[in-house]
Amino acid sequence: MLDPADAAARAAAHRSRLLTWVGPHLERRQRHEAHPVLDFLFTYYSQSPARLLRWHAGVGASVTGDLADERLGWPLHARLPDGSVGLDLDAFRAKRGTSAGWVAGLLGATSSRAGQFGCFGLHEWAMVHQAPPRHDAVPLRLGPAGTDAVVESHRLQCTHVDAYRFFTPTAAPRNALTPTRATQVELEQPGCLHAGMDLYKWACKLAPAVPGELLADCFELAVDIRVLDMRASPYDLAAHGYAPVPIETAAGKAEYAAAQRGFAQRGQALRARLLAVCDTVLEPAPVRST
Repeated sequence: MLDPADAAARAAAHRSRLLTWVGPHLERRQRHEAHPVLDFLFTYYSQSPARLLRWHAGVGASVTGDLADERLGWPLHARLPDGSVGLDLDAFRAKRGTSAGWVAGLLGATSSRAGQFGCFGLHEWAMVHQAPPRHDAVPLRLGPAGTDAVVESHRLQCTHVDAYRFFTPTAAPRNALTPTRATQVELEQPGCLHAGMDLYKWACKLAPAVPGELLADCFELAVDIRVLDMRASPYDLAAHGYAPVPIETAAGKAEYAAAQRGFAQRGQALRARLLAVCDTVLEPAPVRST
């Protein structure tokens, strides 16, 4: 049972921290203004801004007072025997147990592997190979022909199904692998930027068992990765304040790989924390792939 003042402070800090991104997003949405980089975090991932701002105590912790009264109306929360309000563990297992077990298997398998750092973000280039740009309002930095030439002069080695599935019909056969949903646990590896961004998705899938601080850490990693992902993309985002990482050059490749290694380290630490949540909510503990 958390101290009421501490719990209230953590809830307020969580909201303030995430309003850094949620606030401007809501303002842009009200103006019907699109953002080619940051909108992805609110459209591709299904967590609503309102839910993102909610702080959860997480599995094993509970709150009292006003916070408790508020949370009684939230899904998968219940009054506990001591009078406080926290995660309804039985209800969570009944509703999310199968999903949490799959997430635990994926995270454990990914954590067990060495990261791969030679893809250089070419997935974004493969998504527009011999096809119109996906972001109509943003020009291609090298133009269509130059973009196609970069794809055709590199070895594509994307391991992530949700990046590969957007490859154009001409780019997909050039990839060294054919990632599918069935092979996701087998192929996912910690160097992949999309696997790092997806830690936010898995934190949302495990909510409200995930403490708010962990969810926010996963969201912040997703923001930072998304920025690199788009800076290394074929799009010219200078008008939006993003300098390119020119992965078609040796210097750009080195910059990308160095940032990728840093994100992989951050991601592995977050995977370990998410796996600890999975171990607590699942009975018995999941068997993980190695």
